[in-house]
Amino acid sequence: MDKSPLRERILATIINKSTLKQHIFDNAFATFNELKDVLFEIASELDDDLDGKLDKRVRIEYRDRGKFEAQLQIASDLLIFRMHTDVFEFDSNHIIWQNEYVQAERDNSYCGVIDIYNFLSDSFKFNRNADEGYLIGRIFINREKCFFVEGKRQTLVRPMAFGKEKITREDLVAIMETAINYAINFDLLVPSYEDNKRVTVDQFNSKMDNSKFITGKRIGYEFNVDDI
Repeated sequence: MDKSPLRERILATIINKSTLKQHIFDNAFATFNELKDVLFEIASELDDDLDGKLDKRVRIEYRDRGKFEAQLQIASDLLIFRMHTDVFEFDSNHIIWQNEYVQAERDNSYCGVIDIYNFLSDSFKFNRNADEGYLIGRIFINREKCFFVEGKRQTLVRPMAFGKEKITREDLVAIMETAINYAINFDLLVPSYEDNKRVTVDQFNSKMDNSKFITGKRIGYEFNVDDI
Protein backbone atom coordinates (compact mmCIF):
# COMPACT_ATOMS: atom_id res chain seq x y z
CA MET A 1 0.00 0.00 0.00
CA ASP A 2 1.44 3.35 -1.04
CA LYS A 3 1.89 5.96 1.66
CA SER A 4 -0.24 9.09 1.32
CA PRO A 5 1.47 12.51 1.10
CA LEU A 6 0.21 13.24 4.62
CA ARG A 7 1.73 9.99 5.94
CA GLU A 8 5.04 10.92 4.30
CA ARG A 9 4.96 14.33 5.99
CA ILE A 10 4.18 12.71 9.34
CA LEU A 11 7.15 10.35 9.01
CA ALA A 12 9.46 13.15 7.94
CA THR A 13 8.36 15.33 10.86
CA ILE A 14 8.91 12.52 13.37
CA ILE A 15 12.40 11.89 12.03
CA ASN A 16 13.42 15.54 11.82
CA LYS A 17 11.95 16.73 15.11
CA SER A 18 13.04 13.75 17.18
CA THR A 19 16.60 14.07 15.87
CA LEU A 20 16.60 17.83 16.49
CA LYS A 21 15.20 17.56 20.00
CA GLN A 22 17.55 14.76 21.00
CA HIS A 23 20.51 16.86 19.87
CA ILE A 24 19.24 19.84 21.87
CA PHE A 25 18.73 17.63 24.93
CA ASP A 26 22.31 16.38 24.63
CA ASN A 27 23.62 19.96 24.46
CA ALA A 28 21.55 21.05 27.47
CA PHE A 29 22.59 17.97 29.45
CA ALA A 30 26.28 18.54 28.69
CA THR A 31 25.87 22.19 29.73
CA PHE A 32 24.12 21.17 32.94
CA ASN A 33 26.92 18.78 33.85
CA GLU A 34 29.46 21.55 33.30
CA LEU A 35 27.26 23.85 35.40
CA LYS A 36 27.50 21.30 38.23
CA ASP A 37 31.30 21.43 38.02
CA VAL A 38 31.17 25.23 38.12
CA LEU A 39 28.92 25.18 41.20
CA PHE A 40 31.23 22.76 42.99
CA GLU A 41 34.20 24.97 42.14
CA ILE A 42 32.45 28.16 43.30
CA ALA A 43 31.36 26.51 46.56
CA SER A 44 34.90 25.28 47.26
CA GLU A 45 36.46 28.65 46.49
CA LEU A 46 33.93 30.58 48.60
CA ASP A 47 34.41 28.12 51.46
CA ASP A 48 38.19 28.61 51.31
CA ASP A 49 37.92 32.40 51.07
CA LEU A 50 35.54 32.56 54.05
CA ASP A 51 37.40 30.08 56.23
CA GLY A 52 37.72 31.50 59.75
CA LYS A 53 35.64 34.56 58.89
CA LEU A 54 32.16 33.12 59.50
CA ASP A 55 30.20 31.51 62.28
CA LYS A 56 30.57 27.73 61.88
CA ARG A 57 26.81 27.42 61.58
CA VAL A 58 26.85 29.39 58.33
CA ARG A 59 27.10 26.92 55.47
CA ILE A 60 28.52 27.15 51.98
CA GLU A 61 27.66 23.83 50.41
CA TYR A 62 27.11 22.27 47.00
CA ARG A 63 24.92 19.19 46.57
CA ASP A 64 24.36 17.07 43.49
CA ARG A 65 20.70 16.01 43.62
CA GLY A 66 20.71 13.66 40.64
CA LYS A 67 21.00 13.84 36.87
CA PHE A 68 18.80 16.91 36.47
CA GLU A 69 19.08 18.84 39.74
CA ALA A 70 21.74 20.47 41.87
CA GLN A 71 21.73 22.97 44.71
CA LEU A 72 24.03 25.52 46.26
CA GLN A 73 23.51 26.73 49.80
CA ILE A 74 24.93 30.16 50.57
CA ALA A 75 24.21 30.91 54.23
CA SER A 76 20.42 31.35 54.53
CA ASP A 77 19.84 31.10 50.79
CA LEU A 78 19.37 27.97 48.74
CA LEU A 79 19.77 28.08 44.97
CA ILE A 80 18.28 25.12 43.12
CA PHE A 81 19.29 24.42 39.53
CA ARG A 82 17.03 22.16 37.52
CA MET A 83 17.30 21.05 33.92
CA HIS A 84 14.01 20.29 32.23
CA THR A 85 14.04 17.00 30.33
CA ASP A 86 11.86 18.37 27.52
CA VAL A 87 12.71 20.72 24.65
CA PHE A 88 10.64 23.87 24.22
CA GLU A 89 9.44 26.24 21.54
CA PHE A 90 8.57 29.88 22.27
CA ASP A 91 5.08 31.35 22.13
CA SER A 92 4.26 33.65 19.23
CA ASN A 93 4.56 36.81 21.35
CA HIS A 94 8.08 36.14 22.60
CA ILE A 95 10.74 38.66 21.59
CA ILE A 96 12.90 35.82 20.27
CA TRP A 97 10.95 35.88 17.00
CA GLN A 98 12.43 39.31 16.27
CA ASN A 99 15.91 37.80 16.32
CA GLU A 100 17.48 37.43 12.85
CA TYR A 101 19.21 34.17 13.80
CA VAL A 102 15.84 32.60 14.63
CA GLN A 103 14.10 34.17 11.63
CA ALA A 104 16.72 32.66 9.31
CA GLU A 105 16.16 29.12 10.61
CA ARG A 106 13.24 28.14 12.80
CA ASP A 107 15.05 25.07 14.14
CA ASN A 108 17.35 27.49 15.96
CA SER A 109 14.46 28.54 18.20
CA TYR A 110 14.00 25.16 19.90
CA CYS A 111 15.74 25.14 23.26
CA GLY A 112 16.52 23.11 26.33
CA VAL A 113 16.01 25.00 29.61
CA ILE A 114 17.88 25.17 32.91
CA ASP A 115 15.94 26.93 35.68
CA ILE A 116 17.43 28.71 38.71
CA TYR A 117 15.24 28.95 41.83
CA ASN A 118 15.88 30.82 45.07
CA PHE A 119 14.52 29.43 48.35
CA LEU A 120 15.24 29.99 52.01
CA SER A 121 17.48 27.16 53.23
CA ASP A 122 15.38 26.88 56.40
CA SER A 123 12.35 26.00 54.26
CA PHE A 124 13.98 22.66 53.49
CA LYS A 125 15.78 22.26 56.82
CA PHE A 126 12.51 22.48 58.75
CA ASN A 127 10.28 20.90 56.09
CA ARG A 128 8.17 24.02 55.60
CA ASN A 129 6.42 22.63 52.57
CA ALA A 130 4.20 25.67 52.06
CA ASP A 131 7.13 28.09 51.79
CA GLU A 132 7.63 29.86 48.50
CA GLY A 133 10.63 30.05 46.22
CA TYR A 134 11.28 32.29 43.23
CA LEU A 135 12.42 31.66 39.68
CA ILE A 136 15.31 34.12 39.40
CA GLY A 137 16.83 32.94 36.15
CA ARG A 138 16.81 30.47 33.30
CA ILE A 139 19.27 29.48 30.60
CA PHE A 140 18.18 28.52 27.08
CA ILE A 141 20.44 26.30 24.94
CA ASN A 142 19.75 25.31 21.33
CA ARG A 143 20.99 22.79 18.76
CA GLU A 144 24.17 24.77 18.08
CA LYS A 145 24.84 25.33 21.80
CA CYS A 146 23.99 28.98 21.33
CA PHE A 147 22.31 30.45 24.38
CA PHE A 148 20.62 33.36 26.04
CA VAL A 149 19.62 34.09 29.63
CA GLU A 150 16.48 35.46 31.24
CA GLY A 151 16.40 36.46 34.87
CA LYS A 152 17.03 38.92 37.63
CA ARG A 153 20.10 41.01 36.74
CA GLN A 154 21.03 38.50 34.01
CA THR A 155 22.37 40.63 31.16
CA LEU A 156 25.12 38.40 29.74
CA VAL A 157 23.27 37.41 26.54
CA ARG A 158 19.80 38.82 25.94
CA PRO A 159 17.28 37.28 23.48
CA MET A 160 18.18 39.70 20.69
CA ALA A 161 21.83 38.57 20.94
CA PHE A 162 20.84 34.90 20.69
CA GLY A 163 22.92 33.09 18.08
CA LYS A 164 26.05 35.19 18.48
CA GLU A 165 27.76 33.08 21.14
CA LYS A 166 28.01 29.44 22.16
CA ILE A 167 27.87 28.84 25.88
CA THR A 168 31.22 28.39 27.64
CA ARG A 169 32.41 27.59 31.13
CA GLU A 170 33.24 31.26 31.63
CA ASP A 171 29.65 32.17 30.71
CA LEU A 172 28.32 29.70 33.28
CA VAL A 173 30.55 31.21 35.97
CA ALA A 174 29.22 34.67 35.17
CA ILE A 175 25.59 33.47 35.20
CA MET A 176 26.06 31.65 38.51
CA GLU A 177 27.78 34.61 40.18
CA THR A 178 24.97 36.92 39.04
CA ALA A 179 22.34 34.54 40.45
CA ILE A 180 24.20 34.20 43.75
CA ASN A 181 24.66 37.94 44.07
CA TYR A 182 20.98 38.56 43.39
CA ALA A 183 19.85 35.90 45.89
CA ILE A 184 21.99 37.07 48.81
CA ASN A 185 20.83 40.67 48.27
CA PHE A 186 17.15 39.71 47.83
CA ASP A 187 16.32 40.03 51.51
CA LEU A 188 13.55 38.51 53.57
CA LEU A 189 10.96 41.19 54.30
CA VAL A 190 8.49 41.26 57.17
CA PRO A 191 5.08 40.25 55.76
CA SER A 192 2.24 42.72 55.78
CA TYR A 193 0.47 42.93 59.15
CA GLU A 194 -2.86 42.57 57.35
CA ASP A 195 -1.75 39.23 55.86
CA ASN A 196 -0.91 37.82 59.29
CA LYS A 197 -3.48 39.25 61.67
CA ARG A 198 -5.54 36.04 61.77
CA VAL A 199 -4.43 32.51 62.55
CA THR A 200 -6.46 29.37 63.16
CA VAL A 201 -6.16 27.05 66.15
CA ASP A 202 -5.10 24.31 63.75
CA GLN A 203 -2.27 26.46 62.42
CA PHE A 204 -1.05 27.19 65.90
CA ASN A 205 -1.37 23.60 67.11
CA SER A 206 0.48 22.43 64.02
CA LYS A 207 3.25 24.99 64.25
CA MET A 208 5.85 22.43 65.26
CA ASP A 209 5.84 20.94 61.77
CA ASN A 210 6.24 24.46 60.35
CA SER A 211 4.10 23.57 57.34
CA LYS A 212 1.11 25.77 58.14
CA PHE A 213 2.95 29.09 58.21
CA ILE A 214 4.07 30.27 54.80
CA THR A 215 7.44 32.00 54.60
CA GLY A 216 9.09 33.56 51.59
CA LYS A 217 11.24 36.55 50.80
CA ARG A 218 8.32 38.58 49.48
CA ILE A 219 5.18 37.10 51.06
CA GLY A 220 2.39 39.63 50.65
CA TYR A 221 4.41 41.56 48.07
CA GLU A 222 4.44 41.39 44.30
CA PHE A 223 7.51 39.72 42.81
CA ASN A 224 8.00 41.73 39.65
CA VAL A 225 9.67 40.50 36.50
CA ASP A 226 11.02 44.00 36.11
CA ASP A 227 14.41 43.29 34.59
CA ILE A 228 13.81 40.12 32.60
